[in-house]
Amino acid sequence: MTRDTRSGKSATSLRTRNTTTSRSPADKASGTGSRNAGKAASTSPNEIDSVWRDYKRFGAVELRNQLIERYLPLVRYISERLLLSLPRSIELEDLQSAGVFGLMDAIDGFDLTRGIKFKTYCTTRIRGSILDELRSQDWVPRLVRLKAHQISKAQQQLEVELGRSPTAFEMARKMGVTLDQYGDLQQASSAKTIYSLSEKWDERDDEDSLKKVEIIEDKSSVDPAECLSQKDVLQSITRTLSRKEKLIVIMYYYEGLTMREIGDILSLTESRVCQIHSNVMSKLKAQLEKIRLRLLS
Repeated sequence: MTRDTRSGKSATSLRTRNTTTSRSPADKASGTGSRNAGKAASTSPNEIDSVWRDYKRFGAVELRNQLIERYLPLVRYISERLLLSLPRSIELEDLQSAGVFGLMDAIDGFDLTRGIKFKTYCTTRIRGSILDELRSQDWVPRLVRLKAHQISKAQQQLEVELGRSPTAFEMARKMGVTLDQYGDLQQASSAKTIYSLSEKWDERDDEDSLKKVEIIEDKSSVDPAECLSQKDVLQSITRTLSRKEKLIVIMYYYEGLTMREIGDILSLTESRVCQIHSNVMSKLKAQLEKIRLRLLS
């Protein structure tokens, strides 16, 4: 009876050991990922090395997410550094999104056996991913950008050397091309650039700073300075005229009415309006001639 009891206990222990040893590598990795969840930012170097080994061995998604969270601050750092040299229309969040994809590729492609630091390896991949995304959104060909950069670099060097803006001949000699070739390069590099009208006109970010759309010239509107000049000229010209003569000048030259229409308004015949108009023109010519002689003397 005692032997049977011991035999039952042994069988139970054996089944327990078999159950424990029969767990698959994926089950182990999943358990490891669950235990390590939420430790990304505060993981010690030894722990992160263990996470790397487990991820490369089992490839669990939980471990990969933990590595991504661990190196997210590096993505933000690289994105902020690149943003300093980019137009204000580029958003930091867009750069970070592209950088995360580069980080994911770096995690999948990192080889632990090469003996290099992951931070050194992934920095290039993150930066390259962000630059690739920026190039994909740029409608200007890369060759055009390269030519424009070469011309700008040569111009800056000559401005430092000469202390002034260089001529086209000096630019061509600096770049080692003929004058005609330099003209072709300049034309090829002068691609149109798109600007966002919602950008601020100045560097201030307060609510009072103007946007570019608010200072664009409206070609269809009347120039207020020109209106004031015309008003001053009109007052100067009509200062010596009678009320009827002023009305005829204003209605004929500023309102575009005909002599007949002016006569109907002033209850005059068309011939009388023409006569008054001729007298006004003679008077104004004499007045302007006196002013001209006064200015020349």
